[in-house]
Amino acid sequence: MALQKNSKWFKMLATEGDEAMKKQIFLACAVLCVMVLGAGANICAQEKAPVRVAVIGLVHGHVHGLFQMLPQHPDVKLVSIYEPQKPLAEQYAKQYHLEAVPLYNDLERMLTEQKPDAVLVYSTIVDHRKIIEAAAKHGISSMVEKPLATTLEDALVVRNAAREHHVQVLTNYFITWQASSYELFDEAAHGKLGDLRRIITHTGHQGPKEIGVGPEWLPWLTDPVQNGGGALFDFGCYGADFSTVLMHGQSPVSVTAIAQTEKPDVYPKVDDEATVILRYPKAQTVLMPSWNWPFSRNDIEVYGATGYAAAVTADKLRVRYAGEKAENTITAPATPKALSNSLDYLVGVLHGEVKPDGDPSSLETNLIVVQILDAARRSVATGKTINLEKLPD
Repeated sequence: MALQKNSKWFKMLATEGDEAMKKQIFLACAVLCVMVLGAGANICAQEKAPVRVAVIGLVHGHVHGLFQMLPQHPDVKLVSIYEPQKPLAEQYAKQYHLEAVPLYNDLERMLTEQKPDAVLVYSTIVDHRKIIEAAAKHGISSMVEKPLATTLEDALVVRNAAREHHVQVLTNYFITWQASSYELFDEAAHGKLGDLRRIITHTGHQGPKEIGVGPEWLPWLTDPVQNGGGALFDFGCYGADFSTVLMHGQSPVSVTAIAQTEKPDVYPKVDDEATVILRYPKAQTVLMPSWNWPFSRNDIEVYGATGYAAAVTADKLRVRYAGEKAENTITAPATPKALSNSLDYLVGVLHGEVKPDGDPSSLETNLIVVQILDAARRSVATGKTINLEKLPD
């Protein structure tokens, strides 16, 4: 607060009068300054305070990556872990030296006692809904591993909970944080490719069993209820997510899908191979999620009326524009810190520095992702194209 020279305080100080009155005025000014400076210090302290997070569930193997990241993020503090399976919780605590972190097998008790700023969810996908709802009732935001939910009904309930309790619900995709992903979005957004015509996504790997996912992960990942499906849900969500961002949050007009199991002895309950066609008014997207690739793939091709761009590695893209005789390989510039990994992104969102408005992790985007996956599953089951209706507000 600045004191102006024509203010009441200065006029009173400038007049000759009672010395006691002058002392009182100086004292009042001093107290005011201390209050203002103290308030400023409190604001700074609040900005620098680490975001307090709790991990919910340890059955999703991506949690290993989280525990490896946490020591490099002093602005994020792990305050507790919830995991009903005590041996599994103790295993992680020992492996990552988390013995000082409180372990809970009661979710409500953990939320009540620890009061984290956000929960990082590594449960089965079907459990996302109840965990997000429980956290939201405490005013706690959530970040879940992809996809957001196994059914459109659950995704809509999650959105309602987020709105009612004014919390963030974010979805983490590991390829979101690759520099090539944001360069791909920029190529399209800045008109370098012209009007988009076709998006093709190749996502997946040799199969979860083949790559050796843990025993706490494989049973539910290959269960149609707990995971929503097989490769269709596990990797179809990546392409659906990128397509939704590139199409500016527009739902496709229709979804047509086929899926099958090439390895029924390994995956008897779920698909391991799928192809999904998303029809938009003036464009198409083809999703090719698979657990049968000869190696891991997460590459996305975007074709427009005047050029194309394909993100082929974490920082490399193949591009070709109208008038050019051959394609070139370019290196994507580094992304800002808040868009370089899930934890910095979470901190940015909770501090109000990042607005999750239509980006790959936003609730609005991932509601449409689940709408697409839900329709694809129905298309596989019926053998028919599913026309999508407008999502309820």
